[in-house]
Amino acid sequence: MDKKVAIIGCGNLGIAILKGLLDSKYTAAENITVTRRNVEALSEFSREGVVVTTDNRSAVKNADLILVALKPHNILTVLQDLKQEFDPNRHILISLATGISIAQLGEASSTELSIFRAMPNTAAFVKESLTCICANTDNRQTLETVRQLFDGIGEIQFIEEELMEAATVLGACGIAYVLRFMRAMVQGGIQIGFSSKVASFIVNQTVNGASRLLIEKRAHPEEEIDKVTTPKGCTIEGLNEMEHNGFSSALIKGIVTSFEKIEK
Repeated sequence: MDKKVAIIGCGNLGIAILKGLLDSKYTAAENITVTRRNVEALSEFSREGVVVTTDNRSAVKNADLILVALKPHNILTVLQDLKQEFDPNRHILISLATGISIAQLGEASSTELSIFRAMPNTAAFVKESLTCICANTDNRQTLETVRQLFDGIGEIQFIEEELMEAATVLGACGIAYVLRFMRAMVQGGIQIGFSSKVASFIVNQTVNGASRLLIEKRAHPEEEIDKVTTPKGCTIEGLNEMEHNGFSSALIKGIVTSFEKIEK
């Protein structure tokens, strides 16, 4: 593919996507332009042929797909500054900003643009992100172009825009929820006799295995839980104790609280 890509504000998440683009050979390195105030942080990519600059305007001029990885509080200002550079006949705009609607993005740039919102998560760094995407277009070729861009960092789910905030909570914030659960498992493992290193290894692989079971078998969690909860066994006793102490309830409340925070 010879599409030219710009990543505006190439911070941690932008770097993960950049690595995915390079590894998947989505386009040649010289077709990618990335911007950041501190260009020194991107020097390794410059050596690979990626164009590294502080000039957002030139990045937009030299791109077909413009991926904006800026914080929500300044994305609209930056887009307004670049408004004259957008060409609806050429450009596809992709925003990674939480809580900024397609309508707001269009008003700041151009309402005639093909505009996408995408929400990857930090598993992008190991090419295991779940990226939820919505768009103001149903053009098959445009949708496929954007899908292929995110293919290099994991799996993709197209959703309605009204669900993007919920996707942020479940898919992006969700990484932190799972990690906190895993950390608690490690602490429990230490208490029953393992070193931190060994407990971490066991927990990491156990969680990985549980995830693969559900993904590859397309199974419901309860179906797999039933297979390890024998009558009067230690598993069901432990699960019931967790539920008596509000395990599922606390997790659901946390998800809803995060969602309400975004909604406000």
